[in-house]
Amino acid sequence: MCAYASFAMPDTPTHPSQLDVAADLLALLRDASTEPRADTQLEALTLAVAADLPVLLWGEPGIGKTAALTQLASALDLPLTTVIASVHEPSDFSGLPVVGDDPAEQGVPMAPPDWAVRLVRAGRGLLFLDELSTAPPAVQAALLRLVLERRIGALRLPPGVRIVAAANPRSSAADGWELSPPLANRFVHLQWTHDHDVVVRGLGGTWPRATLPRLDAEKLPEAVDFARRAVCGFLTARPALVHRLPSGETRRGGAWPSPRSWEMTLRLIAFATAAGSSREVLSLLVRGTVGDGPGLEVLASLDRMDLPDPETLLADPAGAVLPERGDLRQAALDGVVDAIRKRPERARWDAAWALLVRALETGAPDVVVVPATTLASLRREDWDVPEAIERLAGVVSLSRRADEAARRSAVATGARR
Repeated sequence: MCAYASFAMPDTPTHPSQLDVAADLLALLRDASTEPRADTQLEALTLAVAADLPVLLWGEPGIGKTAALTQLASALDLPLTTVIASVHEPSDFSGLPVVGDDPAEQGVPMAPPDWAVRLVRAGRGLLFLDELSTAPPAVQAALLRLVLERRIGALRLPPGVRIVAAANPRSSAADGWELSPPLANRFVHLQWTHDHDVVVRGLGGTWPRATLPRLDAEKLPEAVDFARRAVCGFLTARPALVHRLPSGETRRGGAWPSPRSWEMTLRLIAFATAAGSSREVLSLLVRGTVGDGPGLEVLASLDRMDLPDPETLLADPAGAVLPERGDLRQAALDGVVDAIRKRPERARWDAAWALLVRALETGAPDVVVVPATTLASLRREDWDVPEAIERLAGVVSLSRRADEAARRSAVATGARR
């Protein structure tokens, strides 16, 4: 045996490789926390997800749509499955035919893709269909059944799976297509924009936390009744909006009114009511289902539903509580005048004048001008002029002089031109 063989070699210190150090640095950069923060578009997204409606996020590239969905899935503890629609064939969504032993007897079943099988096995999850606007028409057609019926081949997605998609406008999409009207009408369309403060704070390591809305169990029947009255009452007054397919190709690829989208609107109003969501959140959701024009009309109709009953106001004009917003206060007073027109009685007419005085004392004077003028025209010959008119006469006279001055100014300006 050699003499040097009995001596052990000294331990060689091990140093982490540069890739290991880089991995540690990347881990630190990915380390971020969340905080509760008011975020209107994130709240609208989570409310639509809670209502089990497919959502489509529209936004420019790099705006944070994918990051928002990743954070949403993590916050809701749902496994995230991302499918890039544009790189798939139609058969990937309708199913691949599998020929059995006896096709004439057993038929040819349609085998679903692996990601669909994983979702069914998990029983829950968030299916994210990314880059939807770059999917060609044939793929969009195959997606119709997935989005509406939750079916892929022979499989049906379980109720615990939610569907959210993302798309770029055609002008900024890579080889983009407009969405087909049948596919577009199956989504709640949300415009996704960046918030400067959210981005800056998020890059600093703290992002807003997505949480499911807290639904008040005691308000559920009331919320459903309110939503049904809101939508049915509106469509009764505006029957032309039950179904209106836009004429332009671009607008057809967005939100527009149809029986399907009105059903989604009803569901979202019920959820927003039960959750006590803000008007801003409800506005995003309603306009995202039936479009901006019809959506704004619905919101105005909802405001009118919250107006106080004219008969209640007339019963106690001195203690009446009128809406704070000027347009709603004007509508409430107009409703009182209309009630007098339908049932003209001296005591009711006097109560209406007392209510106008109450409105003058508690709000802007200009909202009483038109109701006061109309109410005065309803006077019968044997009705004495109430003292309240004296308090309102100055306001009406001043308003008329202002209107006349504005008219003369407009005429003079037109003459100089």
